[in-house]
Amino acid sequence: MSTTQIEAGLARAGRATLSEQLAERFAERIRQRLLSPGTRLPSVRACAARHGVSPSTVVGAYDLLQAQGLVQARPQRGFFVREAATPARPAAALGAATASPAPAAGAASATAPAAAKGMAPVPAEAAAPPPRPVDATALIRGMFRPRRGAPPAPAQGTLPEAWLDAGLLQRALRRVTAGAGAQGWLSYGDPAGDPRLRRALVQRLADIGVPATVEQIVTTVGATHALDLVARTLLQPGDAVLVDEPGWAVEYARLTRMGLNLLPVPRGPEGPDLAVLQALAEAHRPRLYVTVSVLHNPTGASLAPAHAHRLLRLAEALDFMLVEDDTYAWLAPAHATRVAQLDALQRTIYVSGFSKILVPQWRVGYVAAAPAMAERLIDTKMLGTLTTPAPLEQAVAWCLEQGALRRHAERVTALLAAARSRTVRLAREAGCRFAAPPEGLFGWLDVGADTEHLAHLLLDEGWLTAPGSLFHATPRPTTLMRVNFATAQDARFWHRLQALREEGS
Repeated sequence: MSTTQIEAGLARAGRATLSEQLAERFAERIRQRLLSPGTRLPSVRACAARHGVSPSTVVGAYDLLQAQGLVQARPQRGFFVREAATPARPAAALGAATASPAPAAGAASATAPAAAKGMAPVPAEAAAPPPRPVDATALIRGMFRPRRGAPPAPAQGTLPEAWLDAGLLQRALRRVTAGAGAQGWLSYGDPAGDPRLRRALVQRLADIGVPATVEQIVTTVGATHALDLVARTLLQPGDAVLVDEPGWAVEYARLTRMGLNLLPVPRGPEGPDLAVLQALAEAHRPRLYVTVSVLHNPTGASLAPAHAHRLLRLAEALDFMLVEDDTYAWLAPAHATRVAQLDALQRTIYVSGFSKILVPQWRVGYVAAAPAMAERLIDTKMLGTLTTPAPLEQAVAWCLEQGALRRHAERVTALLAAARSRTVRLAREAGCRFAAPPEGLFGWLDVGADTEHLAHLLLDEGWLTAPGSLFHATPRPTTLMRVNFATAQDARFWHRLQALREEGS
């Protein structure tokens, strides 16, 4: 570190004062929602020590943020991001008047306090919840934000760009645009989705043991859209929904914003805690259970066969549907257990997609369900999107038909296995342990310290992380963190994580 550089973006020789630079750093994080409403800023003393400046510099920065309407001071408690934060202006405008406030993002809620197996809560003496440096929407925004020159993001939810095959995509698009079928793009396509893709998906589902016909498949704009389609077809505000905990923060936020009552079911290495699930289902009579059977996010665990049978029997006895999210299907072995294999799509609605294996921008997903349910899903789809883009769907179909997608997936899983081995070694050398056996794309890691606090510190150095509280329906302090095995291979990250954890111990 040079004598004029405190850390990236905070320079003594800069044209703006240190207070202005520090204020703009916090303002930018508030704009990007990396500091969500209600977040407590570091104490003046801690912030001064962290950035190598005087306490008066920090006080000046916080005063500027207050003038912007971005934070508010609470007597004897500190400075907090305003609940209705306004868009911040550039550093040159700090101290000027602000525009009207923008609404803050909502947070998921839950009615069941069950703690997931394998969770490592922060000791009870932690008096108050720590600041929340990232939330569900921040994690998504981090995926979309250009990161040129930034270190890899251990929180990333996708494969590295270098692993993806741009040539395959170009060949697929050339083939479908050169064919006579392109004439059909001049009008609306089949509301159920492109017939060619749906025929290819019948074979894909057969390969993993799920029997389906073309009439049972509805295409969507990615797997997230598929999950949303199911929820909007089957649920009304106030309905109860069973969800995995830990689970995917975006699913919690999406269901909560629909006005649904989330019932978290603890997730263990073999699947959901069936005793808790039964008690919740008997008490609340949920309509759905949304679950990930294979390579669960964030733990990486997969459903055990005996567990799958018992889960299906409970669903039949207590009359709820199972929504099986198989987003990471192409990273898993074909023989992995799926509930849809057991009941042939009678009580199970199967959801999957291709953005995790092909490229994030190819938003092609699908739902497989019983014929009558598929018709209901088509009705909902038409109200929201009319239909889905035939060119992309036909290109995906070509990749499936030619075996190109299978070969690409085999190459990616080999790269992922090597990356996982390296990341596991680095994590253990840094004094961390895995709360679940490392499998798939994500690792569920116990770092031995409050991961929300660490996330705040690591963000100062450009490392975007995913603290464990994001994966709870009701966020709470935890020592757990989700890492992407493919994007957490940089030894510098693990060295900084270890150093920051030791500094705080």
